[in-house]
This record gives sequence, structure tokens and C-alpha cells, in this order.
Amino acid sequence: MPSYEHNKLHERISHLNQLPESVSEYADWIRAEEHLAFLKDNAQSDELVVYAVGEYILIHTVIVNETSLSNLDKDELLKWNYAPGSSCASYASELKGKSFSIQRSDYSVGSESLRGAQQLVYPRYFEGLQGREARYYEVMQEYSHLTEIHWRPEQHAYCRFDENGDYDHIVSITSREQEGGVSLVSFKREPLERYLAASNSMLIRMFDFTLFGRGKFTGWSDGPENILKESDALFYRQKIDAGKAAYTQGVQIVPLSRPKAEIFSSLRASWAGTKERDYVEFVALDWRNNRISKISTDPAATTSYFEAHKNKLPYQISPAFFRPDVLLKYKDDRDKYTIEERYRTIRCRNAWALQRYDVNEAGQVHVYIKDLRHLPYQEQQYWASYNEQPKTGISKRALEHDIEGEWTSIEDPLDEILSITERWADSGMRWWHLREESLFKRVNTPRTSSRDEWAQAFMDLSKLIVEGFQVKAIRDELKKMKIDFDKEERSLALLEKLLIAHKRIASGQRLDGLRTVQNIRNKVIAHSGSSEAAALANAAMRDHESFSAHFESVCRTVTIELKQIEGVFT
Repeated sequence: MPSYEHNKLHERISHLNQLPESVSEYADWIRAEEHLAFLKDNAQSDELVVYAVGEYILIHTVIVNETSLSNLDKDELLKWNYAPGSSCASYASELKGKSFSIQRSDYSVGSESLRGAQQLVYPRYFEGLQGREARYYEVMQEYSHLTEIHWRPEQHAYCRFDENGDYDHIVSITSREQEGGVSLVSFKREPLERYLAASNSMLIRMFDFTLFGRGKFTGWSDGPENILKESDALFYRQKIDAGKAAYTQGVQIVPLSRPKAEIFSSLRASWAGTKERDYVEFVALDWRNNRISKISTDPAATTSYFEAHKNKLPYQISPAFFRPDVLLKYKDDRDKYTIEERYRTIRCRNAWALQRYDVNEAGQVHVYIKDLRHLPYQEQQYWASYNEQPKTGISKRALEHDIEGEWTSIEDPLDEILSITERWADSGMRWWHLREESLFKRVNTPRTSSRDEWAQAFMDLSKLIVEGFQVKAIRDELKKMKIDFDKEERSLALLEKLLIAHKRIASGQRLDGLRTVQNIRNKVIAHSGSSEAAALANAAMRDHESFSAHFESVCRTVTIELKQIEGVFT
């Protein structure tokens, strides 16, 4: 859906577009005082109306170079009569059609002051196509490229991601779908002002409020038309036939909300990553001073090894520790976040990345202060809500790799599974296909006592491994060896027959690891409230003390079984 700000604008414009019922309200309505008040209010808003059209409303905006703006003839500018839905170019024929050229639209139609103006929005209509999809809107390509926005139909907007990885509606669009509705295109002000400042341009908004009721209007009277100038930024011509009809047609210049120097300063800071920001304090292990203390993510609050001789500040690689539940947020929203456990990285779309997180022997997640620093402020606050005192030090893997600079000696059973299946995917095995690339990043070890997280981990593992086995290819292999099988038997049962025939496993032996993966997926995910699901979860906790230890144990067994299966086909 469009942004909240856009929806509120649409509500207000829709109200202005409604024909009043009472005589007194109608007499006030045609004077367009509320319409003009809306334009003035919106000129100060963070969401600017660039295009709006309804039965009684037309607002259309172009950008004009500042050098032209200083010489504008206000009276002459009021002569504009350009229709925003016109094509921006057409073919022109010369010499009886023997040669052609391109004729580009000139926004100076009716007003020389608009010569060279550029249109921000292009209303388009697909002739012959029926329904709502026939009408759509294009945004000036130069602007969409500079702001790095893309059309997202489900958002009804041209969007990019903000620093939190959420959709940022830069250009929001509502297209009228029924008689009497209003089409609206609005632009978020800050990115638009960056473009205007960099291009030495200003916004000129043209409007036409021709207001009359059906059956009340038979033609304009001979009364005068007034030219009104409320300010240098708003002027219009108006004719009112009291109680019957009126038109208010004019121009509004929408100035920048702040000096150019300030706009450029914020843009420069955004580019350099030096814009002012807030930081958060975390309870952390201050290795340098051998204490547990609160350490800020502000760069001025810590030091590096190379600068340590100049101060007594904590090292920037001082670790902060967190309850494992901190990870659940990222596992619950797969569209927005990606956890790559093997690389110890959490990514939020293209907005931010948290490097070098790990889990210690006590099950605590730990992150260095220098890596927390790169998170947006809101994200730092989220992590701070799970911050706790360290129960032990950092993981052995982090100590070996991050501190000692050595290859880690810690074997990760899930990492082994990922390495094997990646090799299979790269080799294009006939008997196993990768369902989707994202599965490599989705499988993660459960870290909390949440049954849902534990079950989801096995669901992802099943999708990666079990759903990749190609039943037809396995059956073909069994046929070659003249081994009977039931048509109802699926991949794991067929693989067990094949492994027994190749003497990789003993007769009657089963693929316990893979069957456990599939069993938990089927019983716990599909029947989460059943007694059997509860029994499986309770057994995992009883026998392994934690869901993470149980998952790792199953992964070790699965690793052995994958190597056995690979040996049969190679």
C-alpha cells in the first residue's frame, strides 16, 4: 500500500473533489478557498503533491531552471494550457512523408515562461487494455535513476530500502478506479529537493479547480475575471458566478524548504557515511582493562591496537553478550533478513550487515563493539534490549579466527552439510537437484529453547537435502541393479535399498539422520500441537539438553549419510 502520508493527502484531495450537498456549503466550495489552503499547506509538507486529477481538480507539476524562474512573467505564466497526459514526443513528417523526425513536446504551450520545463510524472494509458492495469504512471527516468528507486506494484510506489531495510516510498501513486475518484502522485520531499538543488531547479505547480454542480451550470456570465496574487509564490485567475459555478486556475512556485548549502551538506554526509548519528552503550567485556563495563559504540569511546598507546580506552573488539533470542527476529522474516551462520553474518537486504557474530559455550550470542557500531541506531537499541553480562568468554572459533588470526579447528556439522550440497549443486548431479539457491542461507542452527525455531531449522534442512533427491533417477539406478521397489516408496526408502545393495549400510539399517530430519518436519511442523510433536521435542531436550545440541548431533549423522549416498553414485 502507499505511504501513510500519501494516503492522508489522498483523503484530503478526495474531500475537495466531492460536490457539497447543502446550498451554503456549495457556495463556499466553488470559491476554492479550501483548495488554495490545501496548496499552501502542502507546499510546506514532507510529502508533495506532484500530480492530481479528479472530476473537479487538476494539479500538475513541472521543474524549471532557476535562471528562467527569475525572469518569469507572472501574468504570462497564467496562460499555461498544457495537458499532463500528452505524449512527450511524436513523429513528424516532411516532404510528403518521405522523411521523418522526432518532435518533442514543449511545455511552453500557452506560456513562453515554461519553455524548457521538465515533467516529473507521465500519466500513461494503454489503449485497448481494460481495467485498472490500463492506467499507470511513469516517473522521469533521470530522477528514478538518481534516487535509485524501483516500481513495486504491491507497495503502489517507486521505492528503495531505508537504513532499516524497510520500503521507503519515494514516489507514491493512487490511480482512480471509479467515477468521481481522484488519481494522485506524491513525492517524498527530501530526495526531490536534493534533485532540485543539484539541477538548479524549482518546482512550479499548475492547478485548475473548475467547480460546478450538474444541472446548476449553463454557461459563464459576462462578469469579470480577476487576477489575484496572494504572494510571489501563488497567483491565479478566478471567475465566480455566485452560488452557481467558479473556476480558479493558477500557478504555485514551491521553494526549497532549506538552503542549498544545507541540502548539499546532508547529501555529502550521506555519501561519506559521516552524518550525525546516535550511539548505544552495551555491557561488554573490556579485555584491555580486565573488567566488565558499559562501552559505547561511539568511535570516540574505543580504540584499536594501533592507537592504544595513546590512551586507555577499551579495544573496539571488546565483545558484548546477548541472550540467543536476539536472533529470532532475523529468522522470522526471511524476506528482509539473511543469516549466514557459516560466515557469522546477518544481513538486512542492502541496508546493513552485522559481521562476526558467534555463540559461546554458554549459548550467548556475542558481537564486537566495532561491528555493533555499524548498525542503525534503532537496530542497536534492539540488540541492547537483549544485552546481558558475559557468562563465559567468546567462542573458541572466534578466538582462533578473530584474535589469533588462525584457521579455526572447530568442526561445524552444518557447515559440512552445506559444503557437500554445494558441491552437488555445482556438479549438476542427476540424482539430486537444488530446489532454490536461497536454501543455503536459510538453514541455521537453532539457538534458543523455542520449539518453533527448532522445528523450522529441520524444515529448512529437509527442503535443502531431502526435497532435492530425484526419485526417478534413484529408481533407474535400482532398476539397473535389478532391485525391486514399491511404487509408493519415496526417496529415503529407495536410497536405503540402494545403499544396502552397495553394502554401504547393513541389511535392515536405515538412514536415521535423514529420517529424523523428515520426521520432525512432518510431525512437528504439520502437527505442532499434537502429543507426538511434543514427545519429539521433549526427547530432543532430554537427550541433548538443548535444541542446538540435538540439531548438531543430527547434522553429524546426516553428514555421514550424505557421504555414503555420494559414494553410491560416483
